[in-house]
Amino acid sequence: MFTQEQASTVMGGTLYGTGGDKIGKIGQIYVDDSTGRPEWVTVHTGLFGTNESFVPVADGELNGNDLTVPFTKDQIKGAPNVDPAGGHISEEEEAELYRYYGLARGEVRDTAGTYDTAGTYDTGTAVAGEGTYAESAAGGAGYADTTVGGVRDDTIAGEVPVGRDTSGPTTDSAMTRSEERLNVGTERAEAGRARLRKWVETETQTVEVPVTKERARLVTEPITGENRDAAYDGPAISEEEHEVTLHEERPVVTTEAVPVERVRLETEAETETQTVSGEVRKERIDLDDDASVTTDRDRL
Repeated sequence: MFTQEQASTVMGGTLYGTGGDKIGKIGQIYVDDSTGRPEWVTVHTGLFGTNESFVPVADGELNGNDLTVPFTKDQIKGAPNVDPAGGHISEEEEAELYRYYGLARGEVRDTAGTYDTAGTYDTGTAVAGEGTYAESAAGGAGYADTTVGGVRDDTIAGEVPVGRDTSGPTTDSAMTRSEERLNVGTERAEAGRARLRKWVETETQTVEVPVTKERARLVTEPITGENRDAAYDGPAISEEEHEVTLHEERPVVTTEAVPVERVRLETEAETETQTVSGEVRKERIDLDDDASVTTDRDRL
């Protein structure tokens, strides 16, 4: 069992169950007003840690900022849902939690001593398992007027002393604890610019083109009735030359500009998750053991 002085070290730490299973982040710590000993911690469970379960710290083992308790993860997640109004657990809610975890109240209380009705600490007449104000053999009705830090408590017999603002007039029996919380939002900002730019590049293309060429070919034919006149036309023996012009096709390459497509800029939005962090301030309220306290559970 860790002490009240060690309690602040586990806030924000990790709670582990049996077998080393990670349960979740430790949220708040609840102590017994009469002893100042931590009795309960809350742990964030469920999707995104939205649920908060109460876990007894009896037999808990402290390891740095982390705490290990002898309960399973499913057992802790299934604990009764308790909403501590004003940072306190009622006796009925606490009894329900004890029953759920199979504990007796005496297992998580310090029964070494308690306050008697005279306003002093009675170490010899503790009420075992209760940790409440006991009535000693010599105790009378109510609390006696005592001096705390040079200021009299001015209590009425049989009533619990009310709180006092040592820097001014008397206040009520509670003080307000406040804390800062992160408010996360988004803002639209210019992240850059996109431009369309057109340029000309030259590439070589290869195309196969069929071309035609004329060639001279020697052809002989016999003398027939059809060509007899042409054959005997002219001298019997002579020298001659005949000339034929040959032609061929050659590839001709030209270019023309042809529109092929239209290109424009459009914007589209995509969503991603980013992790942000910031510093927040929290007020803490500590317990002064010299003052008379009630049986409710104070939250640190």
